[in-house]
Amino acid sequence: MTKLRTYLPHRRTTIKWLHWLTLPLLVWFIFVTPTDVNKIGPWAFRLHSVLGLIFVSLALGWTAMYLRKGLVGRAGPKLSPPLRRLHQIMHKVMVWGLFGVAVTGFLLGLTSTVQLWAGGIVPIAMPLGLPEMNDLVGQVHIVEFYLLAAIVIGHAGFHIWRHVRLHDNALRIMAPRALHRFL
Repeated sequence: MTKLRTYLPHRRTTIKWLHWLTLPLLVWFIFVTPTDVNKIGPWAFRLHSVLGLIFVSLALGWTAMYLRKGLVGRAGPKLSPPLRRLHQIMHKVMVWGLFGVAVTGFLLGLTSTVQLWAGGIVPIAMPLGLPEMNDLVGQVHIVEFYLLAAIVIGHAGFHIWRHVRLHDNALRIMAPRALHRFL
C-alpha cells in the first residue's frame, strides 16, 4: 500500500482536479436540460447522459474522499471565527449536496417506469414503475441541483471576496499554477 501511495497525486492535487473537472459539468447542467438535448436528437441525449455519469462519478469520489479524511484545508488565518465557520459549513454543504444530487438521480432511475441507463453504459436502478413518485423525486432532484448551484456560486464569490478584500491566497491555492501570475 505504501508503494501505491507514492504514485498517487497529493490529496490537494486531486481536489484541484475535482474542482476543475466538476465546474464545467456543473455549468453545463445549469444551462442544458434533458428537454433541450432531446430536441437535438438521441446522440445529444446520450452525450448529456454520459456527462451526467461523469459528474456523478466525480461527486461520489469527492464524497468518499471527504468521508475518509474530512475537508482538505483550513479556512485561513485572515478570516474571523464566524467566517471560518461559514467556510467550513459551505464546503460540507457542497460535498453533501453533490452526494444528494447523485442519490436523487439514482431514485429517479429506481422510480422510473422504464430502465434508465447512465450514458447508455450503466443501468441506474431496476425500475419500480412508480410514476407519481418519479415526478416527486424529479422535482426534488431539480430543486436540489439548483440550490447546490447557488451554493457553488456563493462559494466562488466568497473566495473571490477573500482574494480581493483580504489579499489572501484563497484563489491561488485552487488555481492551476499557470494562472498564479494573474492572481
